Amino acid sequence: MAEHLWDKGKTTNEDIVRFTVGRDRELDLYLAKHDVLGSMAHITMLESIGLIGKDELPVLLKELKGIYEIAEKGEFVIEDGVEDVHSQVELMLTRKLGDLGKKIHSGRSRNDQVLLDMKLYTRAEIKELVHLCRQLFDVLIAQSEKYKNVLMPGYTHLQIAMPSSFGLWFGAYAESLVDDMELLLAAYNITNRNPLGSAAGYGSSFPLNRQMTTDLLGFNSMDYNVVYAQMGRGKMEKTVAMAMAGIAATIGKLAFDSCMFTCQNFAFMKLPDDCTTGSSIMPHKKNPDVFELTRAKCNQIQTIPQQIMMIMSNLPVGYFRDLQQIKEIFIPAIDQLKDCLKMATYIMDKVKINEHILDDPKYDFIFSVEEVNRLATEGMPFRDAYKKVGLDCENGRFTPNKDIKHTHEGSIGNLCNDRIQALMDKTIGEFHFEKVEQAVEKLIK
Repeated sequence: MAEHLWDKGKTTNEDIVRFTVGRDRELDLYLAKHDVLGSMAHITMLESIGLIGKDELPVLLKELKGIYEIAEKGEFVIEDGVEDVHSQVELMLTRKLGDLGKKIHSGRSRNDQVLLDMKLYTRAEIKELVHLCRQLFDVLIAQSEKYKNVLMPGYTHLQIAMPSSFGLWFGAYAESLVDDMELLLAAYNITNRNPLGSAAGYGSSFPLNRQMTTDLLGFNSMDYNVVYAQMGRGKMEKTVAMAMAGIAATIGKLAFDSCMFTCQNFAFMKLPDDCTTGSSIMPHKKNPDVFELTRAKCNQIQTIPQQIMMIMSNLPVGYFRDLQQIKEIFIPAIDQLKDCLKMATYIMDKVKINEHILDDPKYDFIFSVEEVNRLATEGMPFRDAYKKVGLDCENGRFTPNKDIKHTHEGSIGNLCNDRIQALMDKTIGEFHFEKVEQAVEKLIK
């Protein structure tokens, strides 16, 4: 069996090892290329302060680049008996380079390694989430423009209320994603700070150059106080999870509406046949299972911040193994949210809209407010107009005028999609992903 990084010649019960390792070997595969990037930056800094020789650095970097390429291809494996990604990378180096491979750990701890790995991983995943949210946003805006003149009933208390439109409905979810991006941007700024050099949470007696590793990895800044850097474990994941919960709430609500609007009692829209499932005994059924599961998954994602909070809420300052459990909640949730975004984008792009909903007279009363406003515009006091139209509705004398002319910002006739688009462009531009891309490209090349 492979040695552990912390071995001191004493044997640990294998059941204890299995219990304490948990799912680290499985989930650390997500972190492999990020662990290598961190090591490349770290040893480059170690060479600058004389802890690695000028002739040794190119040798180490070459081997690490090889491991990075293996991880990029999805071929990185954590071997049996190796407890985590940090141990596997160091083992691969020492097999090739002997004692030289053991030098890479100087001035750091597995504590700041995993902190760094999680930040680099999360930073990359946020970029992917932004990309997927933008794809869904673009589809929603396009559909809003395409169907801006198709009216539908708006509801309050699930009772028909006032005229709405598919332009408003699609556009509402697009704008909701803009606010979700604002929250994700704040979470990204917290994520994009460098903890490397905090070691076990109390710094190092080596003269580390933390600004150098911050620059090499493309971080905005570092977590300056080494104790706070360790306190940030869990806090970063909780903050990002809260932003993910916001996105999940938007998609979950969209899924709920879609399930409701596709049922025969509403018949407002129809999902493509390839996006529905059937029944084992009812041959006519076309079920919106994909959106029902999306709704459930998004509800699960919205519980993640609370789960993380409960793991870390009663911990004092310093590192505790409790924090390992956060990976088991956080990493799968990101994959789940990405799947939900992809499904929502695919279906919203292909959904078929009923353009004749309001031909049914049961929706006539949604135009009652239009009539009240018309009478008030002509000079009748609002309360008198309200009473007259109400009595006409009660007595079967109401005749709707379906010629809608709303003009104010954000209304049926003035969707402001161009302004919503500009807000999204501005928010996404503030992530400055290009800075990270350039730093990583330079490091691995």
